[in-house]
Amino acid sequence: MMKAFSLDGRAALVTGSSQGIGLAIAQGLHEAGARVVGHGRQQRPQALPEAVSYVACDLCEPSAPETLIGLAIAAEPGLDTLVCNAGSFFDVPFLEMTGALWDRTINLNLRTMFFTAQAFARHLVRKKRAGSIVIMSSTNGFQAEADSVAYDVSKGGLVMLTRSLAVSLAPHGIRVNGIAPGLIKTPLTSVWMESRANDLLKHYEKKILLGHVGKAEDCAGAVAFLCSPAASYITGEIIVIDGGLTVQQLGRP
Repeated sequence: MMKAFSLDGRAALVTGSSQGIGLAIAQGLHEAGARVVGHGRQQRPQALPEAVSYVACDLCEPSAPETLIGLAIAAEPGLDTLVCNAGSFFDVPFLEMTGALWDRTINLNLRTMFFTAQAFARHLVRKKRAGSIVIMSSTNGFQAEADSVAYDVSKGGLVMLTRSLAVSLAPHGIRVNGIAPGLIKTPLTSVWMESRANDLLKHYEKKILLGHVGKAEDCAGAVAFLCSPAASYITGEIIVIDGGLTVQQLGRP
């Protein structure tokens, strides 16, 4: 039965896998047996295993999603798994939000996810091949956060994108699921964590049931599971990975 959790024979593209959660997912899928294609805007990160292919591409360019899928297929012709992870945070307080920052957030966090998934699904349908997509949402897709309006909206959109694509792609044998990490220590979040270690971080640690901020590696297992045969009857679902942050209303005193 444990072989159901193996990714042997699978080929996966992980977008935004040069650092943070994406890098941990790429490493995790590789350890589970998949052939992996990593992706980022810059040069290949040293932390990626040598066996992992890597393509550089700026997903914010209009034609980039289709270009990226083409490059990934060239690297791994048997591509059947996609992890849409690339995204970032550009928010300022609501009254200071500009059209440019709004567009940048929605373009990267939501639009590119949609069209990368579309290009991938079109390839699988042409090949009459089943597959799996995992979309990176966030607990911000369910609960709002101060000074995070554009980011919250983009992540809420990804919750519905996951469910909507599951409906659209089920007839083609393509499963679509998502994960929603809570507070995870990454290069992006470490900037404010380290500067506010004595106030906000301690507040969060009291609210997280498991008592500590998560690591990027904590997300990799759930993604590997969702991509594996063990999850073959699961689609349209989103796994929250937050140490219990969103379970209770009030934290410990």
